[in-house]
Amino acid sequence: MSVRASATFTVKAWDEKPIVQADAGGKLTRASVAGSYTGEIEGEATSEMVMCYRPDGTAEYVGLERIVGRVGGRAGSFVVRSTGAFDGSQAKATFSVVTGSGTGELTGLSGEGQFAAPHGNLGKLQLEYRLG
Repeated sequence: MSVRASATFTVKAWDEKPIVQADAGGKLTRASVAGSYTGEIEGEATSEMVMCYRPDGTAEYVGLERIVGRVGGRAGSFVVRSTGAFDGSQAKATFSVVTGSGTGELTGLSGEGQFAAPHGNLGKLQLEYRLG
Protein backbone atom coordinates (compact mmCIF):
# COMPACT_ATOMS: atom_id res chain seq x y z
CA MET A 1 0.00 0.00 0.00
CA SER A 2 1.38 3.41 -0.92
CA VAL A 3 1.10 6.61 1.08
CA ARG A 4 1.13 10.16 -0.32
CA ALA A 5 3.33 12.80 1.32
CA SER A 6 3.42 16.51 0.41
CA ALA A 7 6.10 19.03 1.25
CA THR A 8 7.40 22.50 0.48
CA PHE A 9 11.01 22.87 -0.62
CA THR A 10 13.03 26.00 0.17
CA VAL A 11 16.30 26.67 -1.67
CA LYS A 12 19.08 27.72 0.73
CA ALA A 13 21.98 27.77 -1.75
CA TRP A 14 22.28 27.46 -5.53
CA ASP A 15 25.75 27.26 -7.10
CA GLU A 16 25.49 26.88 -10.89
CA LYS A 17 28.52 26.81 -13.16
CA PRO A 18 28.79 26.46 -16.94
CA ILE A 19 30.26 23.27 -18.36
CA VAL A 20 29.94 24.14 -22.08
CA GLN A 21 28.75 27.32 -23.78
CA ALA A 22 27.30 26.63 -27.25
CA ASP A 23 27.86 29.01 -30.16
CA ALA A 24 24.10 29.32 -30.76
CA GLY A 25 23.47 30.62 -27.22
CA GLY A 26 22.60 27.40 -25.43
CA LYS A 27 24.70 25.97 -22.62
CA LEU A 28 25.29 22.96 -20.41
CA THR A 29 25.59 23.72 -16.68
CA ARG A 30 26.01 21.91 -13.38
CA ALA A 31 24.29 23.09 -10.19
CA SER A 32 24.92 22.14 -6.58
CA VAL A 33 21.81 22.92 -4.55
CA ALA A 34 21.11 22.87 -0.81
CA GLY A 35 17.67 23.22 0.68
CA SER A 36 15.14 22.09 3.21
CA TYR A 37 11.77 20.33 3.17
CA THR A 38 8.83 21.08 5.47
CA GLY A 39 5.52 19.25 5.69
CA GLU A 40 4.99 15.50 5.58
CA ILE A 41 8.60 15.28 4.43
CA GLU A 42 10.96 17.19 6.73
CA GLY A 43 14.69 17.53 6.42
CA GLU A 44 17.73 18.85 4.65
CA ALA A 45 18.58 18.13 1.03
CA THR A 46 21.66 18.36 -1.17
CA SER A 47 21.52 17.77 -4.91
CA GLU A 48 23.59 17.81 -8.05
CA MET A 49 21.92 18.67 -11.34
CA VAL A 50 23.06 18.93 -14.94
CA MET A 51 21.04 21.28 -17.13
CA CYS A 52 20.89 21.80 -20.87
CA TYR A 53 19.69 25.33 -21.65
CA ARG A 54 18.36 26.21 -25.09
CA PRO A 55 19.02 29.66 -26.59
CA ASP A 56 15.54 30.81 -25.49
CA GLY A 57 16.39 30.16 -21.80
CA THR A 58 14.27 27.02 -21.39
CA ALA A 59 16.02 23.90 -20.18
CA GLU A 60 15.92 20.17 -19.53
CA TYR A 61 17.69 18.69 -16.52
CA VAL A 62 18.59 15.52 -14.63
CA GLY A 63 19.68 15.23 -11.03
CA LEU A 64 20.30 13.25 -7.87
CA GLU A 65 19.21 14.53 -4.48
CA ARG A 66 19.91 13.16 -0.98
CA ILE A 67 17.32 13.97 1.68
CA VAL A 68 18.14 13.50 5.38
CA GLY A 69 15.19 13.80 7.72
CA ARG A 70 11.74 12.30 8.20
CA VAL A 71 9.03 10.89 5.96
CA GLY A 72 5.73 10.05 7.62
CA GLY A 73 7.39 10.44 11.02
CA ARG A 74 10.19 7.94 10.22
CA ALA A 75 13.79 9.15 10.38
CA GLY A 76 16.58 8.36 7.93
CA SER A 77 17.85 9.37 4.53
CA PHE A 78 17.23 8.48 0.89
CA VAL A 79 18.17 9.55 -2.63
CA VAL A 80 15.88 10.50 -5.51
CA ARG A 81 16.69 10.61 -9.24
CA SER A 82 14.83 13.32 -11.16
CA THR A 83 14.27 14.47 -14.73
CA GLY A 84 12.59 17.73 -15.51
CA ALA A 85 12.17 20.83 -17.58
CA PHE A 86 12.21 24.60 -17.05
CA ASP A 87 9.84 26.50 -19.35
CA GLY A 88 11.30 29.94 -18.56
CA SER A 89 9.03 30.57 -15.59
CA GLN A 90 8.50 27.22 -13.82
CA ALA A 91 10.47 24.03 -13.27
CA LYS A 92 8.62 20.70 -13.22
CA ALA A 93 10.10 17.27 -12.61
CA THR A 94 9.24 13.67 -12.00
CA PHE A 95 11.42 11.60 -9.72
CA SER A 96 11.84 8.17 -8.19
CA VAL A 97 13.52 6.93 -5.04
CA VAL A 98 16.81 5.19 -5.88
CA THR A 99 16.45 1.51 -4.96
CA GLY A 100 18.45 0.61 -1.86
CA SER A 101 19.23 4.22 -0.89
CA GLY A 102 17.03 4.38 2.22
CA THR A 103 18.72 4.35 5.64
CA GLY A 104 17.53 4.14 9.25
CA GLU A 105 13.76 3.88 9.55
CA LEU A 106 13.55 4.64 5.79
CA THR A 107 15.37 1.43 4.79
CA GLY A 108 13.35 -0.20 2.02
CA LEU A 109 11.72 3.08 0.93
CA SER A 110 10.49 3.14 -2.66
CA GLY A 111 8.30 5.55 -4.55
CA GLU A 112 7.75 8.13 -7.26
CA GLY A 113 6.67 11.73 -7.29
CA GLN A 114 6.40 15.15 -8.87
CA PHE A 115 8.01 18.49 -8.14
CA ALA A 116 6.98 21.95 -9.33
CA ALA A 117 8.57 25.32 -8.62
CA PRO A 118 8.02 28.77 -10.10
CA HIS A 119 11.22 30.73 -10.65
CA GLY A 120 12.40 31.53 -7.12
CA ASN A 121 13.22 29.82 -3.84
CA LEU A 122 10.06 27.76 -3.13
CA GLY A 123 8.73 24.56 -4.65
CA LYS A 124 6.10 21.89 -3.94
CA LEU A 125 6.71 18.15 -3.90
CA GLN A 126 4.43 15.13 -3.77
CA LEU A 127 5.75 11.62 -3.12
CA GLU A 128 3.79 8.36 -3.39
CA TYR A 129 5.87 5.99 -1.26
CA ARG A 130 6.01 2.50 0.18
CA LEU A 131 8.12 1.14 3.02
CA GLY A 132 9.08 -2.48 3.34
